[in-house]
Amino acid sequence: MEERSLQTIPTKYFEYGLEEIAYLNNVDSTLGAAMTKLGKVERVIIPDLFTALIYAIVGQLISVKAVHTIWKRMQDHLGEISPYNISLQSPEDIQACGMTMRKAVCIQQIAHTIAEGAFNLDELHSLSDTEVIKKLMTLHGVGKWTAEMMLINSMERRDVVSWGDVAIRRGMMKLYGLSEISEEQFEQYRLKYSPLGSIASIYLWTISFELSREN
Repeated sequence: MEERSLQTIPTKYFEYGLEEIAYLNNVDSTLGAAMTKLGKVERVIIPDLFTALIYAIVGQLISVKAVHTIWKRMQDHLGEISPYNISLQSPEDIQACGMTMRKAVCIQQIAHTIAEGAFNLDELHSLSDTEVIKKLMTLHGVGKWTAEMMLINSMERRDVVSWGDVAIRRGMMKLYGLSEISEEQFEQYRLKYSPLGSIASIYLWTISFELSREN
């Protein structure tokens, strides 16, 4: 998520510091060495839950570059990314920003559901990570990956490492020199990082990005 693509909406950096870095270095020296080499990695997040949710849906199964292009078009052509405004748009107008009709329909339906008060996003703040995922997945078009991205990229929850995120798996394989990784292996690393898995995820994303640049 790059800051320049989110210029018209409020963003901030995921908050962590030396204490979190020291903890992860202590429990996993391999990750710690990579963190030392990379330095402090800033992760831009979107505090507004609705905006973050729509951004996550747009980002399903497409490249970061494509997300930025579509997001800019949405802001330019649709205006305010709010439940009320997006609920007034037709799926065709949303699709015209560069996404599939399936995504456009999901976005319009979710905006309508939230705008009419049938789903209260603010209630998510009082729920556990597991409960947040379960509640978000009741929305059409929202799967576990999207819900996990909300936990990290909007709610700043501290212990999320998503098996469903290809880039995180790729970063993990690169970090530990693995040609493949099983879900069981992934879970062992996730438990090792806990309760600061989200900070580990931020670095795994960066390691994956560096790998893609090398290739």
